[in-house]
Amino acid sequence: MDTQKYVNIDGRDVPIEGEKNLLEVIHKSGIDIPTFCYVSELSVYGACRMCTVEIEGRGLQTSCSTPPEPGLKIRTNTDQVRQIRRVALELILANHERECPTCVKNTNCKLQDLSKRVGVDKVRFRPVQKPMPIDDNNHSIVRNPNKCILCGDCVRMCSEVQGIGAIDFAHRGHDVVVQPAFGKTLDQVDCVYCGQCTRVCPTGALTPKSEINAVWKSLQDPKKTVVVQIAPAVRVALGEAFGYQPGEVTTGQIVAALKIMGFKKVFDTCFAADLTIMEEGNEFIKRLNNHLPLPMFTSCCPAWVKFVEQNYPDLLPHMSTCKSPQQMFGAVAKNVMAPEMAIRKEDMVVVSIMPCTAKKFEAKRPEFSEAGQAEVDHVITTQELAQMINEYGIQFRNLKPEALDMPLGFKTGAGVIFGNTGGVMEAALRYVYEKVEGKTLDNPDFHEVRGEAGIREAEVKLAGKTFKLAVIHSLANAKTIIEKIKKGEAPYHFIEFMSCPAGCINGAGQPVSALPDHRKNRAKGLYEADKMLQLHKSQENPYIKELYQAKLGDVGGEKAHHLLHTHYNARRRMKGKSMVIVDGKNDDKLEIRVCVGTSCYLKGAQDLLHHLAKYVHDKGLQEQVLVKATFCFEKCNKGPTVKVGDVVINHCDLDKATVAVDKAIGIQA
Repeated sequence: MDTQKYVNIDGRDVPIEGEKNLLEVIHKSGIDIPTFCYVSELSVYGACRMCTVEIEGRGLQTSCSTPPEPGLKIRTNTDQVRQIRRVALELILANHERECPTCVKNTNCKLQDLSKRVGVDKVRFRPVQKPMPIDDNNHSIVRNPNKCILCGDCVRMCSEVQGIGAIDFAHRGHDVVVQPAFGKTLDQVDCVYCGQCTRVCPTGALTPKSEINAVWKSLQDPKKTVVVQIAPAVRVALGEAFGYQPGEVTTGQIVAALKIMGFKKVFDTCFAADLTIMEEGNEFIKRLNNHLPLPMFTSCCPAWVKFVEQNYPDLLPHMSTCKSPQQMFGAVAKNVMAPEMAIRKEDMVVVSIMPCTAKKFEAKRPEFSEAGQAEVDHVITTQELAQMINEYGIQFRNLKPEALDMPLGFKTGAGVIFGNTGGVMEAALRYVYEKVEGKTLDNPDFHEVRGEAGIREAEVKLAGKTFKLAVIHSLANAKTIIEKIKKGEAPYHFIEFMSCPAGCINGAGQPVSALPDHRKNRAKGLYEADKMLQLHKSQENPYIKELYQAKLGDVGGEKAHHLLHTHYNARRRMKGKSMVIVDGKNDDKLEIRVCVGTSCYLKGAQDLLHHLAKYVHDKGLQEQVLVKATFCFEKCNKGPTVKVGDVVINHCDLDKATVAVDKAIGIQA
């Protein structure tokens, strides 16, 4: 046998076929090496030591950080390896809150699973950390630092994939913790509530915030009529919690389960997705014809919207004014369906089942309530729905499928594919093409916008003109494209943005799957569901047509705009005086950037930032100067560091900064 192409694992030769580390080769051989800190889509960290193996001639090595080399002889289950794994788990458990029966991750916790698997039956070490407060001040995510095992998965996800860095390691030694900057809570920093940190967290340290009890309470209230909407991506993932394969559509069983629970009407968010396309497609055409800001950004993803509000408020005019399908559904349900059902809208409770944690935040935005009455009252994730089905004792696999209720249960394939990256773009093209070309689109598929790449570009010809499109998923990729747009290097006309990798099918509220192709199979399930329907274009939905004729008037008209559109505002990245102080657009303004990294912060950067903001305000320079906080100029030994325009000032104080500001303004004048 050619030893140049193989490694030997426990006496068996296993081929090397492009794997980036030994862990992947060992997994391929049929051995499931335990690990906490290894997530294939993230960088290698090698902190948990659970994947330790013994390599002949090298001793103990972490398999996740060791590249495969031909001829290596590896042993995965020696006495020493097993002992290391048990001790590592005992040390983790010593500082871990061990209230497993009441933990939301009970039976689905990697720490719990590996403790049983490795054979830890007692913990010999005493805890050295004191209990810390639970961060549950936001609507989307609960952070319990007492259950954190310091694997760093959440930190790397937030930084590498999402490009935000809302949480990170702080302090040193046994005092090290994972937390937002300056010990703030998640609602006080630039977290966008995408929840991808909860998806990779192996314990209950980061979890979606549950609204199950609130939904049960509404269902038990005889004065309330509770209706529910099911998001597109839910139907191809919920079944995984009950033994189905990823991508299997279980809409009929979901409807049956919800009816048993007591929901009065079960509708489909895909109906509202069709409605969204009518308004968004019309808005895009209007922008083209009237030379309004381009490229137009989709606005269906609330995490993406919040990301722009916090980081690029000057680009908000590019954001579609359309509400998301979730919020359009809520508006129609309470303002159209409630009167038709002869009930007051305040007596209707709208529940959303979403693959997304950011949707919980979105439903509570003040823009989406009127006189204290929210358009959507409660949002539960796919995971929460599975929990409710189990709580009720419903035998999901034995249910006979039932039909969605009309009219808000009817949809076209365009609405269904919303759950995939590229789905919103493709659905919009199916509408825009017919409106601009003035002819029927025989083949509704636009394969050029499909795919798995995080940044995808395409061109489409309409009325003899070529339009450039882009489809983006994950916020780090979004940041890359936005920076190009700001530099004039990305002449797109229309861009779809989704914050979660692969789109809503991989949202943080979906069942967590270890299967390698679960994203691909979920996407395939939605595209196949599109093919199974008779109608594939939103403008073909007869109930959408009826809604416009009876209630909304013209597409994009005054009535439709009032009910289905909204506006967005600039948001400060962190509450308190330490972040963006002087708000506004930065077009042609002098930017003052003050580093508030740990070193500069300890040297007085926060006070300097505050005094600079006051100086700008007192001098009436708000139209000329923009004060911002930033991380990091990598001059920690020379702080505080301030950048005035292009000039970097080390060991800066207020006098140095104001002199530089006055000089810069004088040059500009």
